[in-house]
Amino acid sequence: MSTLSQIKSREVSEIDRIQTASSITIPSELFEKMYLNPETRVKGQLRKTLGNPTPVGLMGLIINASSLGCNLMGWGGSGGGGAALVGVSYIFGGVLLTLGFTMEWILGNSFVAIVFAFFGAYTFTFALTLTPSVNAQGAFIANATTPVELAAGQAEFHASIAFYYMFSAVMILIFMVCSLRTNIPFFMIFLLLSLLNILLACADWEAAKGHMKASNNLQVASGAVAFALSFPAWYVWTAQLFLTVDFPLSLPIGDLSTRFKGASDRKGSGKEVV
Repeated sequence: MSTLSQIKSREVSEIDRIQTASSITIPSELFEKMYLNPETRVKGQLRKTLGNPTPVGLMGLIINASSLGCNLMGWGGSGGGGAALVGVSYIFGGVLLTLGFTMEWILGNSFVAIVFAFFGAYTFTFALTLTPSVNAQGAFIANATTPVELAAGQAEFHASIAFYYMFSAVMILIFMVCSLRTNIPFFMIFLLLSLLNILLACADWEAAKGHMKASNNLQVASGAVAFALSFPAWYVWTAQLFLTVDFPLSLPIGDLSTRFKGASDRKGSGKEVV
């Protein structure tokens, strides 16, 4: 009888231990540091069952932006407007960011899922445009028979794709405003990404006008911005990896979620919070 009581006692203790572990609440600051997303309430325990996918998506963005920045600046004799990085854009940019989007969506982290979805599509689009078999620019010069017609076709291509970069910049600016609920590095990434796309749009518009020197200068400037934005991305990615392995050093990321309160927090407190 005593043995049966001991077994039941151990079972109850084990159940209590499991319930306690499953009821642990992640502090909002730590949650935002892990997922780059304001904490949201979702049903289920997937966040406690599955791994953190946020570093996967960030890894794709970092490798793509870092190498593209060096390429656009022409470092070490590089060039070609990123054409040599088509494979990088497809795999590191497109695939990893899309994978990150899918997993974040499953976990219910809406904001970072939307961000990864956008940049996954963005890098896939960039890679497809530079893929020789797609020959995006060729559609504008296919019927050109003279140098004048060839130049006109190239100008039309540059003037057309510039709008893609410009409207991407507008969307990224909205992401930047929303990121005020996350942290400083994420905000800086969006700020620099919007500037990058504005510079790329201006470079194409200058090329469409035949101002090749100005276009090249703007392209170099966009490369510098792409390289610069990789620094906050590298930093927050490293901070997340440190969390993943329970590293004894914790990197601060400048949490903004407590500075810019959410609408639900403001409603709950009854005070107007900036």
